[in-house]
Amino acid sequence: MTITEQNSSGALAGCKVIDLSRVLGGPYCTQILGDHGAEVFKVEPPSGDETRGWGPPFLDGTASYFIGVNRNKYGLSLDLSQPDGQAFLKNLLQDADVLVENFKPGTLEKWGLGVDVLQAQFPRLVHCRISGFGADGPLGGLPGYDACAQAMCGLMSVNGEGDGDPTRVGLPVVDMVTGLNAALAILLAINERHVSGKGQFLDITLFDCAISLLHPHAANYFYSGKVPERTGNAHPNISPYDSFPTAEGEIFLAVGNNRQFEIMAGVLGCPELASDPRFGTNADRLINRAALRAMLVQQLSGHVAADLAQRLLQKGVPAAPVLNVEQLLQHPHTRHRNMVLEQGAYRAIASPIKLSRTPATLRRLPPDFSEHTEVVRAWLAKPQH
Repeated sequence: MTITEQNSSGALAGCKVIDLSRVLGGPYCTQILGDHGAEVFKVEPPSGDETRGWGPPFLDGTASYFIGVNRNKYGLSLDLSQPDGQAFLKNLLQDADVLVENFKPGTLEKWGLGVDVLQAQFPRLVHCRISGFGADGPLGGLPGYDACAQAMCGLMSVNGEGDGDPTRVGLPVVDMVTGLNAALAILLAINERHVSGKGQFLDITLFDCAISLLHPHAANYFYSGKVPERTGNAHPNISPYDSFPTAEGEIFLAVGNNRQFEIMAGVLGCPELASDPRFGTNADRLINRAALRAMLVQQLSGHVAADLAQRLLQKGVPAAPVLNVEQLLQHPHTRHRNMVLEQGAYRAIASPIKLSRTPATLRRLPPDFSEHTEVVRAWLAKPQH
């Protein structure tokens, strides 16, 4: 049953998702599903999703943080600690395919809405819980936030300059990859349900997802026994793979093989680098990283980052100017790839998932707080046929 006025033609059209999550990982997951046609009901507590207040900046009183991950959703408010809210949720779940929540483990159980209860009443339901550490184990049930996961799970230890302090990645990478993994897990479970006819419980944690990001540092540790160190923008396994100053702007060079190194040397006007025995292989270039960097810095001082990057790319050498957010959002290729959504005052990053027949669509702007509660309540009160 749907209350959508505009029928969706997305890849997940007909999929009903109940989103009890807040902040980032869960909402990012459900926005992915909503972009591709799922009918998402975002249920907030009476106090609202706290990210509505995570500003400035604001648009019409709602923080940009919330706006960025909550399009294509209906907005409801329920107090799930009360019988009326619990009954409302169960009505929503009658024909739902997916439930996404990020309550502290044990909270839904306290309200009589635990995993076992929901699986018994709604056997086809795919129930995805996002938490910091899971429900059990030494850290089970404890709260988790992106930055704390970065700190604990080794990401900060390998991020930053070698002579500096461990540094947080400048975006909530753990929350976002957790949302991606949650969306992937949901699609896997839905696909399996076609065979078994049964839903299942999905246990997705920030802790696990942060650990999964440690390539190649964990692999390097497994096979060298050495604790990975910070290398700034440089790669621990490849050289040259680093940012470099130019006469105008910085450029990132990502030279992955000997052929690319030879081409790069020719473009820079120093072909002798390719025949220098110190730089003959990637292993040689790693050993002599400092000498190679010094020579490249000298050669690059006469170039402009954007122009040089374009020349290298055209010859098959991965390179890029180092852009800020404004420069990136105004870049012609960003527009060509339709990666900015604009509708009235609403502006956001579009879905990066490009499907040829069933593309992502913008059907609903991020909802105002509790915007659709009474509409959905009235719909649920009608006899369903």
